[in-house]
Amino acid sequence: MYFRGFIVDFSYFCNIKSTFMKKLLFLCATLFCLSVANAKISMPKLFQSGMVLQRGKAIPVWGKAAAGETVTIRFNKKEYQIVADSNGKWQVNLPKMKAGGPYKMCVNDLVIDDIMIGDVWLLSGQSNIDVTIERVYPQYTDEIDNFENSQIRMFRVQNEISTHGVKDDIRATSINWKPVNKQNAWLFSAAGYFLGKRMYEKNKVAQGVIVNSWGGTPIEAWISEDSLKADYPMLIKKLRLYQSDDYVRAQMQANGAVNRQWEQLLKESDADYAASDVDDAAWEQINQNNWTWRGTGTVWLRQHIQIDKAHAGKPARLLLGTLFDRDETYLNGKLIGQTGYQYPPRRYDIPEGVLREGDNVIAVRFINKYGLVHFIPEKPYMLCFGDDRFSQNPMPKDVLPLSSQWKMHEGVRMPQCPGGDVSLQNLPTTLYNAVLYPLAPYAISGIVWYQGESNTGNPDPYSDYLRKLMGSWRACWQEPELPFVIVQLANYDGRQQTAFPRPILPEVAPGNSGWAELREAQRIVAAADARAELAVINDLGETVDIHPLRKREVAERIALCIERLLYNKKVKLSPEVVSAEVHEGKIVLTLDQPVQSGKLFTFEVAGADGKYVNATATADGNRISILSPLSSHLSPLSIRYAWKDNPLQANVRSLSGLPMSSFELRINNN
Repeated sequence: MYFRGFIVDFSYFCNIKSTFMKKLLFLCATLFCLSVANAKISMPKLFQSGMVLQRGKAIPVWGKAAAGETVTIRFNKKEYQIVADSNGKWQVNLPKMKAGGPYKMCVNDLVIDDIMIGDVWLLSGQSNIDVTIERVYPQYTDEIDNFENSQIRMFRVQNEISTHGVKDDIRATSINWKPVNKQNAWLFSAAGYFLGKRMYEKNKVAQGVIVNSWGGTPIEAWISEDSLKADYPMLIKKLRLYQSDDYVRAQMQANGAVNRQWEQLLKESDADYAASDVDDAAWEQINQNNWTWRGTGTVWLRQHIQIDKAHAGKPARLLLGTLFDRDETYLNGKLIGQTGYQYPPRRYDIPEGVLREGDNVIAVRFINKYGLVHFIPEKPYMLCFGDDRFSQNPMPKDVLPLSSQWKMHEGVRMPQCPGGDVSLQNLPTTLYNAVLYPLAPYAISGIVWYQGESNTGNPDPYSDYLRKLMGSWRACWQEPELPFVIVQLANYDGRQQTAFPRPILPEVAPGNSGWAELREAQRIVAAADARAELAVINDLGETVDIHPLRKREVAERIALCIERLLYNKKVKLSPEVVSAEVHEGKIVLTLDQPVQSGKLFTFEVAGADGKYVNATATADGNRISILSPLSSHLSPLSIRYAWKDNPLQANVRSLSGLPMSSFELRINNN
């Protein structure tokens, strides 16, 4: 590509005193902008009305035209020209600009208006970035109901894959640079929403939040092929298997056909136990806290609830916790809600007039294709009344708890449903190709990477993967120092799918933890990179929910990392260990800052045999003292902290309340 162009400075015209002449010049400039060329040009989907451009950096503007076509860009009182190369590609780098707007950009006959200049953030990863405002709304009802800001703009990248190399552009999406309000943000990333809000409060300039994520995807899908092929040739071979479009198309058609046939057989075979007059007296009684059903097909559960005269006919909200896996839920024979997979909270609204005085029946039809059907413990199960029924923080004042006792009856047993989605989004490089590469070089201030749950089964290569991801993305933007905030995995008990509520013991025996190993990889990579910070959130998770709802607090931790990276190096983040040594029979950790004093939990010590045992620890100032629990003939060689999937007892916190990351390190015995 070659660049040939010129810049016209309109500052001369600012000295013209005649108001008429100024208006005439402005009219002529606008008409010229609309008619400068007849040829159609195209620009990436990111370039749309309402967009936010990055302040303080050169601003790349690019697109396609006919080969040799002259492209004229008019923006902020200046004009730029470029000639499209032999492939029809063109790019102009606008100079650095201060925050402001709204502006209009004319690119030949294309007009883009309502443009702001401020800060732009790219949020990427898997489903915890995907979690929407709708999902977390009950945690923050007043804040979401009463907040809107046209200076904060949202853009959602549409999911797409490519097994055949990089794409030029992303697909269109339903959220294209929309300003923040409740309606626009309802299906937008909660983490992105709250981050934009927090950064606007901090800097008082326009905020552009680009969300580019896909639930359940591994990190390999987001890394370039060039970064993987030398060290991980097997991953590239795996990709090659799916580069036959005919095979993929046939497989998807076959999977779709068998799934439709399975659903039809289920519909024809299953009985209907939703009606309130179904005789369930002889059904088996079960307790939801210790019940599972292993089978493929359907199982029905029913519960009778008594409604008094004061609540009869009133609208209500049914909170049915979280269920595994798929459900249809009825009240008095009327379908009030259904959910197609395990993760979303069941919040079903009951219209006015459905609840009646006296006996009412809730019927839940579980539809299962794999695993154990069960209720997720520690979630709310109740009927909520009143104007505050949509809130769960605090809980509504007028609630009727459901009983844990249900009547259960099998619907129909079905054969295992074969096949499933081809899941090309989980293959190496496919998302880098389709939804990451096309975004560059759109000017951004920094990147938030919130992913890792899908790699906890094999955490060993994650640190290398993460370094390669950061390197390939920086190369894509041609910015070696592009800032990254790495959001560490939250606490979570991954066994919840097959177990019942477990007592929380003061000290849990040491053991292996894929979640802790992956957190350690995230910590190590962030610590070694001068342009990266780690947002520690091991206190913001939920034991039984891989998608914790406290996304505002997550965004606040991310914002602190951004503040330290870009604006104020003196900002204190989570405590970090500076040194570890054995001193007067104790292991002494020196931290980079004081922490809350007192007794500490989840420290483990190992000797030469590598076997970890729990250790007693206390904090005083910026030091943690740990009593070695090892036999006198064994010297402590390594130490771990919070080395668990769900380290609920971990309690090392900064004076401002930020938790310390889990870690594993060697001890200096000199």
